[in-house]
Amino acid sequence: MSDAPSAIRSFARVAAAGTPSTTDQPVAVEAPVAIEIDGLGYAVLMATPADLADLATGFALAERLIDHGGELVEVDAHATDRGTLLRLTLVPDRHDRVAERVRHRVSESSCGLCGIENLEQTLRPLPPLTARSTATPAAILAAAAGLRDHQPLSRATGAAHAAALCAADGTIRLVREDVGRHNAFDKLIGAMRREGHDWDGGFALLSSRCSFELVEKAVLAGCPLLATLSAATSLAIDRAAAAGLPLRTAVRGGTLLAS
Repeated sequence: MSDAPSAIRSFARVAAAGTPSTTDQPVAVEAPVAIEIDGLGYAVLMATPADLADLATGFALAERLIDHGGELVEVDAHATDRGTLLRLTLVPDRHDRVAERVRHRVSESSCGLCGIENLEQTLRPLPPLTARSTATPAAILAAAAGLRDHQPLSRATGAAHAAALCAADGTIRLVREDVGRHNAFDKLIGAMRREGHDWDGGFALLSSRCSFELVEKAVLAGCPLLATLSAATSLAIDRAAAAGLPLRTAVRGGTLLAS
């Protein structure tokens, strides 16, 4: 895969009085990442252009285009002056899935039937979770307390989310960052698949609120427990309960919410 742009740019500081500063301010890069799968334009993400092979793998899994990382044959990134084109090649027997999902994404009709069909696609049934986490509340709180030490992009810019793979005892094993919370989780899941990591009774820790999309990504990745620093939405709680995914949310200040 070709080199991607840097995740950080520098801009000149301006003091409160409007005079230029002698130092630069690091800023997290947010840029379009256009995803093309088997020659079909699929999606455009606003993302940090780093760990793109991880992003591609996690995104394809979350979109249910592939069932495991081995079905993603190649990821080719092309940096342009307007963003990055990410070309994915899947095994041949997954092309029909891609074509069907593209059809749902671009369908438009004044009768409303396509809208109903797309709503059904949005809230497709989730597979029941069988994996279980043995993490205690103390382990989750310990991981949350140490997460910032594993967030170099966020420490430098203050503008990035993190997704972490944590062991059952709260040890942080792997982290990915991005300006988008969904992208960060896709990158983590993709990195796990590409590097051969498993959940091993641990959990995922996200620096964001808990939305239904993040719940779905967790379930599809076989995550046994999802923890987030901020609170959950009603749909996230409902979707997690239906799939049997334990949630630990609003993890901060020595407390957490369980659902």
